[in-house]
Amino acid sequence: MTYICIGKMINTHGIKGEVKIESYSDFDDDRYKKGNQVYVYFEKEYHPLTVASYRRHKGYPLVSFVNMQNINDVEKYKGSQLYISSQSRKQLQQGEYYRTDLIGLTVVNEDGQTLGKVISVEETLGAQNNLRIALETGKEILIPYIPMIIKNVDLPQQTITIHQIGGLL
Repeated sequence: MTYICIGKMINTHGIKGEVKIESYSDFDDDRYKKGNQVYVYFEKEYHPLTVASYRRHKGYPLVSFVNMQNINDVEKYKGSQLYISSQSRKQLQQGEYYRTDLIGLTVVNEDGQTLGKVISVEETLGAQNNLRIALETGKEILIPYIPMIIKNVDLPQQTITIHQIGGLL
């Protein structure tokens, strides 16, 4: 089975087994529905956990798990990554992409010249996401993920075509 990282348990919350999660997902409401299964990577193994409850508090998901209703049950997982199985990944609409699908793609300009590779997708508060590109020169830049700049994402060809405006690189 292949797994996709959806977040990190960054702390416990209260004494009833809730954990505070730093989310890497855009679909927290779906991921943490009561009864859904997630996996915690702990001691070099994936351990299945069933969601008992989910709520948001100060911008973070707070989740508890079945048979783990005490802080002592979850404290050991603090700092551990949370995963879902790749089979439970939500299908996206055409033109939408998972961040992990974009990482590693080759960035080219409209003339087909290779500029570099996407090394991360970075979120901004309230604005668009940015692609961090490692240029072939070794320099890293941020490119806004907006239609004016991103002209085409071709997953089969592993490329992103950008409109290279003055000052962008």
